[in-house]
Amino acid sequence: MELLLPRSCGGCGRAGVRWCQRCQRQWLAPPRRISTTTDPHVPVWSMGAFGQSRRRSIIHLKERGRRDLIPFISASVAAAVEYLIAAGELDHDAILVPAPTKRSSARKRGGDPVYAVCKKTGYRSEQALWEKESMRDSVGLDVAARRRNVMGKVELVSRPSRPVLLVDDVVTTGATIAESVAVLTSAGVKVRGALGWASS
Repeated sequence: MELLLPRSCGGCGRAGVRWCQRCQRQWLAPPRRISTTTDPHVPVWSMGAFGQSRRRSIIHLKERGRRDLIPFISASVAAAVEYLIAAGELDHDAILVPAPTKRSSARKRGGDPVYAVCKKTGYRSEQALWEKESMRDSVGLDVAARRRNVMGKVELVSRPSRPVLLVDDVVTTGATIAESVAVLTSAGVKVRGALGWASS
């Protein structure tokens, strides 16, 4: 079977496994609070630096269709959420809301991978936000350009009934988180914070 369907670790590329124990240990490190260039006015936590196996696994999930990584990443996200609840940072009934993406991007990927991970955690999840199609790709933009790019480009499509935790794959400047928080709070939604799978 291995010859027909070769497998490799989605984090480090080790042959014969989809997810090795070493990469799992790295992903299970407790989240730490970080500062972002753009202040979203809520706490932001990161599960780790965007490098090595974490970077590779995020790229494999999002850009290379490795949806077999969803159970492993979702277990790590669930552990991070449990940690925040135990630390008193998060309500036990908080709703996980994925950071917005464009509908067209989600279609190309067979669905939004961040939302897929959130749903698999066992916590209530809601895709309450989308990016407008007019928003440019932020890769290569400086901090000011990222802020301008995202301003007014996040739309609320459903109003969560309980406090939320935003979940993003990679936190960079915090511009998308800040705009998402502004959109949610203007609709009367309490945002307890944001959790990034990685930060750069």
